[in-house]
Amino acid sequence: MYLSKSDIADIERVKRLNIINSISGIKPANLIGSISDDGQENVAIISSVVHLGSNPAYLGYILRPTDEIRRHTYENILENGHFTVNHIHSSFIEQAHYTSAKFEKEVSEFDACGLTAEYLHDFKAPFVKESTLKMGLKHVESIPIKCNGTLMIVGEVQHLIIPDHAVNELGYVDLGLIHDVGISGLNCYYELNKVAAFPYARVGEVPDFKNKK
Repeated sequence: MYLSKSDIADIERVKRLNIINSISGIKPANLIGSISDDGQENVAIISSVVHLGSNPAYLGYILRPTDEIRRHTYENILENGHFTVNHIHSSFIEQAHYTSAKFEKEVSEFDACGLTAEYLHDFKAPFVKESTLKMGLKHVESIPIKCNGTLMIVGEVQHLIIPDHAVNELGYVDLGLIHDVGISGLNCYYELNKVAAFPYARVGEVPDFKNKK
């Protein structure tokens, strides 16, 4: 299949949406937990979480335009500056998926989708109890992406919870051991399994691939 820019524009809307959302490959599957100042909990599935820095530890995620659809998660983050990022594991994929439904603000996705809010380390925002790898973040800034009206929401990691057995002596986290899943497109989920590990790449240590058999 070959598609030019004009070909892509001519594709039926839903099919085009599915194709373009899939071509970036497997994306991280996370639930963003938040709470309003008046105590309304919210949890939403996000597939755009990205590493931005290690010291300080920053993560970001992309928020779609807010002009036409209210983004309850972002409203909560603006109110009190805190949110959580919780990995999705194979044991609760279906519950996590349905948090993407457009519930009214007064409806908690935790309750509607059979997930459990938990509060740890005196952190304001709720974590997802079913998740075993989770983070509490403080909102640092929101960066507008002018070309399509989206925002990158940047947070600094305040709390990090990882199962001991998933971290080796060098700090590498084996996501397969905790049954993490990834997302392709908007609704297809994949299990993650480690298939290889290599040393830090240095120019003088690159293998001779031309003669390697």
